[in-house]
Amino acid sequence: MSRMTAHHRAALAATAVTPLLLSLWAAAPALAHGAPTGPASRAFACSPEGGSAGTAACRAAVAASGQNFAAWDDIRVPNVNGRDRQTIPDGKLCSGGLASYKGLDLTRADFPATRVSPGGTLTMTYTATIAHAGTFKLFLTKPGYDPSKSLTWSDLPTQPFAQIKDPKLSNGAYHFSARLPSDRTGHQVLYTIWQTSSTPDTYYSCSDVVFPKAATSSKATSAARTTAPASTPAHASTGASPSASAHRSATPSAGASTPAAARTSEPAAVAAAADSTPVAAGTDAGSGPSAPLLAGGAAAVLVLTGGAALFSRLRRR
Repeated sequence: MSRMTAHHRAALAATAVTPLLLSLWAAAPALAHGAPTGPASRAFACSPEGGSAGTAACRAAVAASGQNFAAWDDIRVPNVNGRDRQTIPDGKLCSGGLASYKGLDLTRADFPATRVSPGGTLTMTYTATIAHAGTFKLFLTKPGYDPSKSLTWSDLPTQPFAQIKDPKLSNGAYHFSARLPSDRTGHQVLYTIWQTSSTPDTYYSCSDVVFPKAATSSKATSAARTTAPASTPAHASTGASPSASAHRSATPSAGASTPAAARTSEPAAVAAAADSTPVAAGTDAGSGPSAPLLAGGAAAVLVLTGGAALFSRLRRR
């Protein structure tokens, strides 16, 4: 009698666990992740998959965060419901206010960046694990943005320059295009907000982009020198120092690659005007979900299978 009781208890336990596992498995899509891989987000560029983890900025970001951004697609905040500016604090936009990604908020001008053209077409690759309904909002920092200072909401326009609703997930990524503003120069930040409507989560990301430096015409330089006081050195009248000129003439390190999203038909003058910011390595998706999601799903399947087998065996006895 006691043996039958033990079997009955085991059967009841299996019966109780199995529905729980099924409910967890059904809820798994809500845990789907996503982030831009072209132009590469800071998290992806500095991850083991991103190809820029060895740069000075990425090493500093990893050290500050205490993690290597293997979960580069998990910068998400629940229940924001469109109240982004009220929920995400100034100076923490790139991390979404999450402490484990705080290194992405470092005030550095050397994060790996993607070259783009003023008024050009931006083609974004936003890698995701599972399709979700939702809206992508693209913001670009205002003219005059200083990357050596913390990114705040006041650095971004009130309205996005592009908004894409419910794009189709294809080959593990969303692909969509938008026209870039034509009045930006130098280092800027592309800020992407993905507010999903099929889950309570909103995703945040910063992608560093570099526009050509504003060219100084020879006539303007000549006029400045003419009107400058006699005691003023010639280089001071143009507002440029020798060190700044050397910085502008530097070129990216050898071996750096430009993401497919940034390969536009730029004229030779545009290419020559690019600064020395490291170039981020991008991808056309296919990077797949972060490891924790896959591991969790596999574990759930094994436990579910084992529970069902145990229940079946007990019933046969």
